[in-house]
Amino acid sequence: MAMIAFLPGDGVGPEVADAAKRVLEAAAKKFSLTLDFKDCFFGGAAIDACGDPFPSETKEACLGADAIFLGAIGGPKWDKAKRRPEAGLLEMRKALGVYANLRPVSVAGGMEHLSPLREARVKGVDMLIVRELTGGMYFGDRTEGDDRATDECLYTKEEVTRVARIAFEAARKRKGRVASVDKANVLATSRLWRNAVNELHAAEYKDVELSHMLVDAMAMKLIQAPAEYDVILTENLFGDILSDEASVLSGSIGLAPSASLGDGTRGLFEPIHGSAPDIAGQGKANPAGAIMSAAMLLRYSLNEGAAADAIEAAVSKALASGRGTGDIGGEDNTASFTDAVVELI
Repeated sequence: MAMIAFLPGDGVGPEVADAAKRVLEAAAKKFSLTLDFKDCFFGGAAIDACGDPFPSETKEACLGADAIFLGAIGGPKWDKAKRRPEAGLLEMRKALGVYANLRPVSVAGGMEHLSPLREARVKGVDMLIVRELTGGMYFGDRTEGDDRATDECLYTKEEVTRVARIAFEAARKRKGRVASVDKANVLATSRLWRNAVNELHAAEYKDVELSHMLVDAMAMKLIQAPAEYDVILTENLFGDILSDEASVLSGSIGLAPSASLGDGTRGLFEPIHGSAPDIAGQGKANPAGAIMSAAMLLRYSLNEGAAADAIEAAVSKALASGRGTGDIGGEDNTASFTDAVVELI
């Protein structure tokens, strides 16, 4: 039996999380898996219920789970809270030791018309963004102030090396190319980053093609020639921005999944979109990203590749047949698209 800590969260989070759970249950039935879901408060919902975005009960459940699934968190309701929902997410990542965020971005053949870019430009896009997740500016010291504020960006060689290794290993299973993104012409942390990546490449991964890109140039190239890239490796802040940019290549941020991994098999899985409180409870949220995140959960944490493949194939078939929510021009609501995927599984 596999135990999954299940964190629906805020806004549209509960809607897309429910879709993911339904699909996981369908895959479990087909492949004779036993999954046990433990529902937990997290984010704004946890602030309302417990006064803490990451209460001790939720932390205990996550540390004892085989995998963690998260819907979405945050919203203007908690903008002035003593500890915002996002603080709980940073604390969770640190507690779980998930230092590498994997965000696949692909445009399936026949689906190029969904992209806001010209179809010829996104044809063949299939990339994996590997973002360092527990270092950098998001975890550095900071000072608040009305006239002066500071945010520290700190990296160690060890932090860079361990996430770079995940990127190189992923590239070996893909097309064998890594583009490491930094701002080495300005930032000391980026020069350390580039040196550490080069050193690991020379020592262990000479079979992988390595290139370096400045972050501003990469932001441009993701629009000009996205199909040129295989694995993109970068630090926390740059990865947050670039992966959101890249997610739109497929037509909607609602299609994009993610996995956050550390040294073991336990991971945190979530769609990359936000809580979208403006459409919460209306059935408008695209559940595809959450469903594909559930597939990543099966593959990376539970080693159930066949079940993961079945979910991904079902989503692809549903989209190719014209099913989809309004953000990609479809007529489905959250539940009806999920029904279609479950039926295909």
